[in-house]
Amino acid sequence: MKQIWAALAAGTMLALAQPVAADVKGGVDAWQQGDYAKAVARWLPLAQSGDPDAQFNIGQAYKLGRGVPANMTSAIEWYRKAAVQGHKRAEDNLGLLMFQQGERANALPYLQRAADRGEPRAQYIVGTALFNGDIMAKDWPRAYALMSRASASGLSQATASLKQMDKYIPAEQRQQGVALAQTDGGKDIAAQAPAPARDKKPEPAPTRPTASAKNAAKPSDSRAQAAVATPAPSPSKPVVRQTPTKSTAPAPATNGPWRVQLGAFSEEGRARALWARLKAKVSGLADYQVYIVKGGGVTKLQAGPFASSAEAARLCGTIKSAGAECMPRKM
Repeated sequence: MKQIWAALAAGTMLALAQPVAADVKGGVDAWQQGDYAKAVARWLPLAQSGDPDAQFNIGQAYKLGRGVPANMTSAIEWYRKAAVQGHKRAEDNLGLLMFQQGERANALPYLQRAADRGEPRAQYIVGTALFNGDIMAKDWPRAYALMSRASASGLSQATASLKQMDKYIPAEQRQQGVALAQTDGGKDIAAQAPAPARDKKPEPAPTRPTASAKNAAKPSDSRAQAAVATPAPSPSKPVVRQTPTKSTAPAPATNGPWRVQLGAFSEEGRARALWARLKAKVSGLADYQVYIVKGGGVTKLQAGPFASSAEAARLCGTIKSAGAECMPRKM
């Protein structure tokens, strides 16, 4: 059986935390105005003195080559400094970028924690590793669970990989994976996965694949790396600490094919509870229509509609500034 390896690593996550230090905020303002050199000049002294948000921002600058020459080694070093201090987005980016740079085994602990926090690209990578059994011991139920969570978050590569997994993973193990994905929102699936397998070749599939399955196109390493390197939205927001100020949503459209997805849950009650919390934090969000979409044992929370992806992205920016996750979706 050919392996699935479409590793989606590091289209860098670019949101910046709301600032406490004035110089961090000054750097954010400069970054948003396109003056990247000035932003780096503001952040570098703070990063060198140990500020984790500034360290994350410097990592972003090196990753993107803005204000400084692109340097993945330096980006990894700054992400690691911030991650050691508990900066979750830095840890997510660290694992994704290390994986992209070929440090797959060393990236796994970071990716496992990111996957359990709900980062869909990390869920995709760890799920792929668990399916292949190359850099981790094979565990098909957990692989299916993580890939299901990534797919439910809207990651198209994960949806495609689930279809390929269906050809090889027995129905009973797929059912176990679905049950795992629904347990407590799918938390701790990756953290409880078997330890990495060293110098061990992948085991053959437990059932003999059909001719059509043998010939099925698998995501290749090259496609995996391309997915990993796909740039995220432009870094209009550097990393700044979040403040509890209430955000204001843009005015809603009357119709359109776009929505924003705010989360995926095992229970409808959790989706509605998040909607209630977000309405209290984001002024104007209640003017949008809420959608509770059920399918595959997962309940998705969405809002809309929007006439364009740009309008959906603007609302997502507002929601993210309130400390929540958000992803534009075309219906």
